[in-house]
Amino acid sequence: MWIGAGVVAVVALYFILAAFIPRWWGQRIGDQVDGSMPVGIGLGLFYGFVFTLLPLLLLLLALRRNRSWRTRAWLAAGAIVLAIPNLMTLGIVAGNGSAAHAGERILDVEGPGFRASTLIGVIVAVAAAIGIRYLIDSRRRARSKAGRLDEELRSRDAAAETAADGRPGDGS
Repeated sequence: MWIGAGVVAVVALYFILAAFIPRWWGQRIGDQVDGSMPVGIGLGLFYGFVFTLLPLLLLLLALRRNRSWRTRAWLAAGAIVLAIPNLMTLGIVAGNGSAAHAGERILDVEGPGFRASTLIGVIVAVAAAIGIRYLIDSRRRARSKAGRLDEELRSRDAAAETAADGRPGDGS
């Protein structure tokens, strides 16, 4: 009975939030942009970049091998929380309900340029995250190669020293 009540509560909460969040988020962004195209573009780039790059970096941290499952879960939860602004914008753009359409209309009038520039910010942030990952991996490979070369150099020096000690000298 408790499980059934919990399921009903979750479904009811979903429908309430689906009717509320897109309108509310559209109004919040509309209030910040206030109908200005340059502000909408700048704010969209900021939201798209920051709230994509930070969650991706947290996910990169979560994927490291030396992390416990509990730490990975907390990092993933933090990534989801940081991505909420972009997820709410995505809910407006991809949603097909009346609240999503109302949010679109609000953003069209009060937040021009926000949606498209958010997408551009997301794309740039994903490219930056891929670049950061590449730099981290290439640095790790370079350190490993330098360690192997250093060890090889030490072994060559030791072998040369051993050979020089066993070789007859010039009598000096």
